Amino acid sequence: MSPDDESATPTRELPRLAVLFSGGGRTLENLAQCTVDGSLAARIVLAISSHPEAGGMARARGFGIPTEICDFRRIGDGLSDAIDARLEHAAVDWVLLAGYLRHFRTGERWRGRALNIHPSLLPACGGKGFYGERVHRAVLASRARTSGCTVHFVDDEYDHGPIILQRAVPVRPDDTVDSLAARVFAAECVAYPEALRLCLAGRVHVRDGGVSLSDAGPA
Repeated sequence: MSPDDESATPTRELPRLAVLFSGGGRTLENLAQCTVDGSLAARIVLAISSHPEAGGMARARGFGIPTEICDFRRIGDGLSDAIDARLEHAAVDWVLLAGYLRHFRTGERWRGRALNIHPSLLPACGGKGFYGERVHRAVLASRARTSGCTVHFVDDEYDHGPIILQRAVPVRPDDTVDSLAARVFAAECVAYPEALRLCLAGRVHVRDGGVSLSDAGPA
């Protein structure tokens, strides 16, 4: 092959990501920063908020990410269809839930291509109604010595689906909700990009409701 032939070889497009959120968008910001600094080989092509006043809208726009609002209060039962239409229009490959408080319908299309991160070691302190400070307050009330975060595939239940990875942090005797939340979020900032890299590399396999990891392929 001549040098000219090599230069004509098309470059494979990066995986196209959509991020769904409902609040401040710190997880969105972390993922976007990873795509900017090159530690995550992907593009965030769409950010969808379920709330028009969500702070994450400004964070997304700061990275030049196109944004959409799918206000659950206005759309009602048509929320899943509205989101699907926007994902299809943006030619999205993977959907990432990042503090998204509504139900996301995976269906056949997104099964195995939608991820969520939860601020506890599931199945502890998970399920509908467990989000944000509520999770950390429940962990402290349980007197657990360890908490952390969980990245998992999304299925039809809240905070359910095959677990890809978890990162643990200690719960200290003097912890408050805020101090525990800060420690867990630091773990989330590492865990979510790590889990996504494994998925994009084709190393994550779901079998019998569980996850196995294959060895890394050639560089």
